[in-house]
Amino acid sequence: MIKAESRQFSTQLYDQLARLTKALASPRRLELVDLLAQRERTVEELARLAAMSVANTSRHLQALRSARLVTVRRAGLHAHYRLADGGVFELWQAVRDLGERRLASMRELVSSHFEDRASRDAVGFTELLNRLAAGAVVLVDARPEEEFLAGHIAGAINVPMDELEARIHVLPMDQEVVAYSRGPYCAFADRTVTILLAHGYRARRCALGFPDWRAAGLPVAGGSV
Repeated sequence: MIKAESRQFSTQLYDQLARLTKALASPRRLELVDLLAQRERTVEELARLAAMSVANTSRHLQALRSARLVTVRRAGLHAHYRLADGGVFELWQAVRDLGERRLASMRELVSSHFEDRASRDAVGFTELLNRLAAGAVVLVDARPEEEFLAGHIAGAINVPMDELEARIHVLPMDQEVVAYSRGPYCAFADRTVTILLAHGYRARRCALGFPDWRAAGLPVAGGSV
């Protein structure tokens, strides 16, 4: 009897855990989690960013909601989704980092897409913290303004990548500029560094993005996601 009860418990336990892995067993839902790590977004905005139909986006979000990975806030005709808590990003982060370690095809894909990274040093969080404390670096958040306002690295200034050419004059030439964006697979920081180097700046990319910084418990400013 005890053995049967133990077996039933194990089956039910792993069934519950499988709800999480099943919910993430879709490349599109993984992308939605990555996008929601920046801030709360409407279904329509997520559909546009992920290049999906609103109906398909909504179905994926319902699967994530069923597994308690996202929550929804309704305002008028719009549904606003956010990650249920910081642990959801940490789950995505663990999948991402494991993929980089175990999947050579993933490493090759990232390397071929970000060709310039091989010749450029990236800034890690420890170095960035030290240089910010010493006032030795200008930190640029290359994400869109609404993401910056929802939360950003303390001490950063927002110069969205697509506005950089017009606003480059706000950055001092006598200090190194470090740019960060959504995460290691977001090109905003890479493109920002390329533009800055072309204009004679000393510039580097932060190795990771804002959600990683926040998940590490490092100083943030602005709103919350």
